Amino acid sequence: MLVCISDRRKPYTIDDFGFGSGSSHTVSLNEVKYRKGAEIYGEKEPAEHIYQVKRGAVRSYKLLSDGRRQIGAFHLMGDIFGLENGDKHRFTAEAVVETTVRFIKRESLQVIAETDAVVARNLLSMTTRNLEHAENHMLLLGRKTAVERVAAFFAEMDSRTGACTMSLPMSRRDIADYLGLTLETVSRAVSRLHCEGVLSFVGNTQREIVILDRQKLQTFDLQS
Repeated sequence: MLVCISDRRKPYTIDDFGFGSGSSHTVSLNEVKYRKGAEIYGEKEPAEHIYQVKRGAVRSYKLLSDGRRQIGAFHLMGDIFGLENGDKHRFTAEAVVETTVRFIKRESLQVIAETDAVVARNLLSMTTRNLEHAENHMLLLGRKTAVERVAAFFAEMDSRTGACTMSLPMSRRDIADYLGLTLETVSRAVSRLHCEGVLSFVGNTQREIVILDRQKLQTFDLQS
């Protein structure tokens, strides 16, 4: 179930999509609200749009041949995702919680980039950041221990949210599938970080997390 909530009568500029170019280029933006677990687009579907998280969170993942799920990235509020090098999506994207997503036609953005140097630079910068994230994730999966992976995840979320208390929308299962670990291993690693005084929890869900010692967190993430 999804609900289209866009107001087509309202004019939008490229800045409204998060590019910050100062440009007056008007664009057609749509907004759609997705329920928790709803698919936004599927792997190998045509990559006709580029998306931005307005509210909520999105996970991008692949299903492996043996049925396991590998999450490649989490997209949080303000993040732009779905930008592909080819004509098809390489991952499936789903709403982690109830999520509102904006989207723009990929062709429209490419046309603007041809005449707006700032938009073109932003697109290049976004592509570079995606590549950097993929490289870091590959290193995390291939070379780090379980505790190092979990520490790296919390360090990443801490950096991205910039909040005193992190409200994580994703479940422990999501975190496990992002880090290439079992649910039980993630739970043990989180418990160790808690016992070591690195982090604490607010409430009973253990999704409200306070980082108590960032320097010590970095010592667990030995490859950072």
